[in-house]
Amino acid sequence: MFTFKPIGFVSSPFKEISAVPKDLGAKHTDEGVLEILPEFEPGLTDIEGFSHLFVVWAFDRSGGFDLFASPASDNRTHGVFATRSPRRPNPVGLTVVELIRRDKGSLYVRGVDMLDGTPLLDIKPCLSSIPAAALRRGWLAEAEA
Repeated sequence: MFTFKPIGFVSSPFKEISAVPKDLGAKHTDEGVLEILPEFEPGLTDIEGFSHLFVVWAFDRSGGFDLFASPASDNRTHGVFATRSPRRPNPVGLTVVELIRRDKGSLYVRGVDMLDGTPLLDIKPCLSSIPAAALRRGWLAEAEA
């Protein structure tokens, strides 16, 4: 077994799950702040050079899990691992955000989709060698069409 220790918490405009944009074509343009705990602030050294970050966080208000989910963007049921449902066997979320600026232990970002107060587990620079043309969007591409 393992346990996670938050490295910080999200300051977000979303106070309730229903406020987070989820519909087909939802744009995640809302800004928030990733407030890093003082003991982890030195780990932010040189992060300012990256435009986008992967943020790993905990669905701390999601109880239990389902192996199937029915996303708001599709009327069909899909396996939970083919969705972004919060009801997962391990309640871990992943979001890509745009880094606007850093002020000591505060990262001002655009693209938050987490609830206010969500615990942060990790931050990584967003790097990918996969060309955009090679990415497939699975069932979501059908729903968007």
